[in-house]
Amino acid sequence: MSELRQPPKRMTPAEFFDWQVEQDRNYELVDGFPVLAPKAMTGASRRHDTITVNILAFLRYQLRGKPCRPHTADMTVTNPNGNVRRPDITIDCKEGPDRSMETVEPRVLVEVLSPSTMAFDRFRKVEEYKTNDAIRVVLLVASETAEVIVWRRMPGSAGPEAWRSEIVEGLEARIALPEIGCELPLSEIYEGTGVTNAPTNRPAS
Repeated sequence: MSELRQPPKRMTPAEFFDWQVEQDRNYELVDGFPVLAPKAMTGASRRHDTITVNILAFLRYQLRGKPCRPHTADMTVTNPNGNVRRPDITIDCKEGPDRSMETVEPRVLVEVLSPSTMAFDRFRKVEEYKTNDAIRVVLLVASETAEVIVWRRMPGSAGPEAWRSEIVEGLEARIALPEIGCELPLSEIYEGTGVTNAPTNRPAS
């Protein structure tokens, strides 16, 4: 395993990508310096991984033959502040170079929430994503109950204030994604996970 070669100075995104190819684990670029991507630090639980694969597979099926394609956290999103992030799933709607690690038009992002990253994903990362003009929808998918927070940019609007959120909950619910010509049933998201509509921490009666 190669050792982390810590850069002597702040890096631009281009410098970061040149540096990343020499590493054997995935990093993000935050405030000019590389940090281990969350799942590179702690790994993902079986449930987190199952939810991610369910979403990836279902969207890949619906997007077959269309210009948008789903990608894993091996692909990155570069935000206007220079930070390079790795969402759990990115729907990129424009082709880029085969060897590139960077998405070109990341229209829909999915972050599967875990107890250790929930606050960070819900606040700081979402606020970054709102500043990226290419991004239209951010899905924050709970891993303990059947619940998804949908952040959506209002049509014809710009800036972080142009975003609205809604909570979609229950295994019978569906999330419409006209931005990519798809819809995502919560029953598909949580298939095989044991997640139910009831909160797992609800006190016994």
